[in-house]
Amino acid sequence: MTDLPEYEIFGIRYAHDGKRRLAENFLPPLTELPDLHDSPMPLDFFVWVIKGGGRTIMLDTGFDRAEAGRRGREVLFPVEDGLKTLGIKPDEVGDVILSHLHWDHAGNHDLFPGARYHVQDREMSYCTGRCMCHPFMRRPFTVDDVTVMVRRVYDGRVQFHDGTGEVAPGLTVHWTGGHSKGLQIARVHTRRGWIVLASDASHYYANMEQARPFPLLTDTEEMLSGFKLIRQLASSADHWIPGHDPDVLKRYPAIHKGVPHVVRLDLDPGAAVR
Repeated sequence: MTDLPEYEIFGIRYAHDGKRRLAENFLPPLTELPDLHDSPMPLDFFVWVIKGGGRTIMLDTGFDRAEAGRRGREVLFPVEDGLKTLGIKPDEVGDVILSHLHWDHAGNHDLFPGARYHVQDREMSYCTGRCMCHPFMRRPFTVDDVTVMVRRVYDGRVQFHDGTGEVAPGLTVHWTGGHSKGLQIARVHTRRGWIVLASDASHYYANMEQARPFPLLTDTEEMLSGFKLIRQLASSADHWIPGHDPDVLKRYPAIHKGVPHVVRLDLDPGAAVR
């Protein structure tokens, strides 16, 4: 028996990239399967809600329609609509975990006015430091996301973590790096065991299952080691969730008929919502 809260976890698919191709999602390129290079492999954009123990916590905040327009993406179901579907008001969110500060994870700046933000030391140092002098290195970041985080630091609304840290009882963050210098994943205690929300430590199920890193990365070895850490922290192979895989919506039940964008992740894959 444990006294830890059993959290509910919800994934909100808020945007979509239907133009993406298989060859863009794996390193090294699938040279042994050249006919598949141009096969479609769409990418979805998610944020996650973690609820329990009297707390409502977000993992990542997504982006808004303005940023979607600048980046050529399609918003299907804005984050605030996903929260409304769950009966959650944004000002009820007490903590926001940012897996990293890439443009698709750290936007919607005004959505959570009372939240405390959790970020790794290494990520903040990276996106405000010398690496950003290189245009190629700063492409995944949006300057407004970064400057807003700096303002939150000065407002006393940021908690930094160095490696492993506790956000709440039964909810911890763990540094992996790889995709970004300070990428972190979240380990969550639920009714069915420990679930790992991998975010961009593995964009798709196939990245980790085939040990093929996603090609946008700062350190290949860190990404491969991150796959190992996810396996160690999750209760089983069915207890981790990738960051961008449309297959998540097929494996887990939608919370309402007619609203396919919000799924329940603390239930067994294929289970029905009661």
